[in-house]
Amino acid sequence: MSNITAAVIANRNKKHFLGVPAPLGYVAGVGRGATGFTTRSDIGPARDANDVSDDRHAPPATKRKKKDEEEEEDEDLNDSNYDEFSGYSGSLFSKDPYDKDDEEADAIYDSIDKRMDEKRKEYRDRRLREDLERYRQERPKIQQQFSDLKRSLASVTSEEWSTIPEVGDSRNRKQRNPRAEKFTPLPDSLISRNLGGESSSTLDPSSGLASMVPGVATPGMLTPTGDLDLRKIGQARNTLMNVKLSQVSDSVTGQTVVDPKGYLTDLQSMIPTYGGDINDIKKARLLLKSVRETNPNHPPAWIASARLEEVTGKVQMARNLIMRGCEMNIQSEDLWLEAARLQPPDTAKAVIAQAARHIPTSVRIWIKAADLESETKAKRRVFRKALEHIPNSVRLWKAAVELENPDDARILLSRAVECCNTSVELWLALARLETYENARKVLNKARENIPTDRQIWTTAAKLEEANGNIYMVEKIIDRSLNSMTINGVEINRDQWFQEAIEAEKSGAVNCCQSIVKAVIGIGVEEEDRKQTWIDDAEFCAKENAFECARAVYAHALQIFPSKKSIWLRAAYFEKNHGTRESLEALLQRAVAHCPKSEILWLMGAKSKWMAGDVPAARGILSLAFQANPNSEDIWLAAVKLESENSEYERARRLLAKARGSAPTPRVMMKSARLEWALEKFDEALRLLEEAVEVFPDFPKLWMMKGQIEEQQRRTDDAAATYTLGLKKCPTSIPLWILSANLEERKGVLTKARSILERGRLRNPKVAVLWLEAIRVELRAGLKEIASTMMARALQECPNAGELWAEAIFMETKPQRKTKSVDALKKCEHDPHVLLAVSKLFWSEHKFSKCRDWFNRTVKIDPDLGDAWAYFYKFELLHGTEAQQQEVLDRCISAEPTHGESWCRVSKNIQNWQFKTPEVLRAVVRELSIPI
Repeated sequence: MSNITAAVIANRNKKHFLGVPAPLGYVAGVGRGATGFTTRSDIGPARDANDVSDDRHAPPATKRKKKDEEEEEDEDLNDSNYDEFSGYSGSLFSKDPYDKDDEEADAIYDSIDKRMDEKRKEYRDRRLREDLERYRQERPKIQQQFSDLKRSLASVTSEEWSTIPEVGDSRNRKQRNPRAEKFTPLPDSLISRNLGGESSSTLDPSSGLASMVPGVATPGMLTPTGDLDLRKIGQARNTLMNVKLSQVSDSVTGQTVVDPKGYLTDLQSMIPTYGGDINDIKKARLLLKSVRETNPNHPPAWIASARLEEVTGKVQMARNLIMRGCEMNIQSEDLWLEAARLQPPDTAKAVIAQAARHIPTSVRIWIKAADLESETKAKRRVFRKALEHIPNSVRLWKAAVELENPDDARILLSRAVECCNTSVELWLALARLETYENARKVLNKARENIPTDRQIWTTAAKLEEANGNIYMVEKIIDRSLNSMTINGVEINRDQWFQEAIEAEKSGAVNCCQSIVKAVIGIGVEEEDRKQTWIDDAEFCAKENAFECARAVYAHALQIFPSKKSIWLRAAYFEKNHGTRESLEALLQRAVAHCPKSEILWLMGAKSKWMAGDVPAARGILSLAFQANPNSEDIWLAAVKLESENSEYERARRLLAKARGSAPTPRVMMKSARLEWALEKFDEALRLLEEAVEVFPDFPKLWMMKGQIEEQQRRTDDAAATYTLGLKKCPTSIPLWILSANLEERKGVLTKARSILERGRLRNPKVAVLWLEAIRVELRAGLKEIASTMMARALQECPNAGELWAEAIFMETKPQRKTKSVDALKKCEHDPHVLLAVSKLFWSEHKFSKCRDWFNRTVKIDPDLGDAWAYFYKFELLHGTEAQQQEVLDRCISAEPTHGESWCRVSKNIQNWQFKTPEVLRAVVRELSIPI
């Protein structure tokens, strides 16, 4: 019965799905989140039973060979080398022989691939550059974003650096907060204490002790203002000390037992000022003590010991040490002077008086004694006492004379030159204070006592010149040289030239000229005279000694009257540093000695013309014609003189005569230019056609002919003229540029590029042609092509300043500074680069730096008109009237003739009569402000 019951219970507990097939799609454990896995037993063996044997038991050589083959196949047919589109990357037929058919097939496939790649290459490159540029604009580099900020760090002061917090340093943030107040409560006993012997427990708010009350910021802590008030700390210390001294004072008589002022002074002197290691002080003290004990008669040991104690704050010990040293070394003036320095003023006087008793012949001690006196009368007394002991001390006499009035000084100096008859300074000082007659006597005595000193002789010469005895000056200088030669003194040219320069600065012109004349030939070889004298004149001019330089040139021209180079240098010197009258007088003498020198005639004529004396200029040129009948320069100068003064018919007649007697290319060009300026186009073209037949290799004739035809709207004829001119003059760079610009204005951009390309092939490494080609692309709006061409240009012409200047402003604003630095490394002294940097500073509103760089530019190349124009425009906008006038005057003096914008205005036929100021203002109107 029990067995039946157990079976019934077991059937009842049995699950109904046991033994039943699993439903479709059933996965065990999915309901509770379990995942299934597969084992090798689920899959079965890796090989079928019917597979061929794997030769596991084959011989070792066979097994190794098959293994190598399998490895090779695995390398080629590995899954890592498989791609769904292209298959295996390895060669499936690497074991087969490679014959000519395979080679031909590979070559065909390679050519097809290359052709397909070239079809879309330009598009892909452009698309890649655009994407890269767009990406850089949207996501600029960190370096580009912060480049300006990094450069501005140079202007951060040390105080601003110190206020920058450390990264992540938040531990002391609360203490650093200036608004955080911190109070230090003190016990009530301090307040209730009777500090001053009074019954009141209140404190004076104005004193430093008020800060001790609870609720008031404690000195030394951070107050609400955030400043450490050291003054209040000092006040608090003094107040406490006064309280203590008041307690010590006698309350009956009101007198203090301790001197408060002296006590506080001693406290101040006891404050140590040495911040080093105390052990070093102890070692130094022991060493110096050993030196003193070993050799007590060695003054430096005592001085070093005293200074050590002084540095450590023990002044009284230092005084004691130095006085002991003075006792041990009575004759040491260094010890006495050190002792006087360490003592207070009153005690120092007693110390120095004691030193003077022991060493009465020490000049330094007497001068120190005079310095310690505050009254002039006492100083005089000290010096006179000193001179009684040391009458031959020049230093004491000079110090004593400086304290006296002129009359007493003259008396003292009379005695001084008796005691110190070899002192040049005392003799000269006495001569300056005496009258003319007495000064002559004094200087005569000085020459007797010191016949070898040149200053006495030159002073005598200056004295005679100042009193009108000019004829005596040269005699005195000659006698001085003879006297010094007799006494065996070597004549030094440099020293005498320096003496001449000093004489000129003092106003003694005849004296300086006499010195130069006397010493200019000393020590100079005959073959070196010309160059040496030219160098002497340039040195004097550099020292602003113009009379000395004039004297040198006068002597040189006297020795070499037919040397044109010396006359030219002298003329340029007079032009820069002399007057118009002196220049014209010199040029008259010059043309008399060098009549064949055309430039001397032209300088004389120009000087007269600039002064407004046109008839005199014509007279000079007529004399120049007689001396140089067929001179091209003189013909053209006469033509310019007449045309500038509106005498056009006379200019035409002169040019006609010049064409008949001296038919040169320049004469033909000037003739055509005059007709062009007067708007006689047909006559100008006729002259130019004749000229190009005779002088086909003169490029300016072709350029003028083409420009006149352009002005007459005959662009085809102008293009033909330029083409023919380029065949005759292929090395003329302006002619290539004119031809390309004409095609660009006609709209034929391709032909303009072709012309410039041919020009670069014919004239390699010419930066101007590259620059014009780049600007053609920029004007066409093709910035990318222009950038590519700029890179090629800089590779071919790496030191071309024009290209670097253009490259700076082709960059974006953040990159311009970097480009300018690269340009300055390559072309440090190129005026175009310096001008570009100046404009860069102008665009950044750094006006002070901009002005400095403009000055540097015009100093390096004063002939660059563009630099003057930008400089003048800058001063018109940001400078004062004085600065504007200064730039204008400097530009007129420099007379610039080059520069792209400058030549575009000055060579415009409509501006043919413009002078330098008019050209400058016209260029300024055309220039734009750099941005």
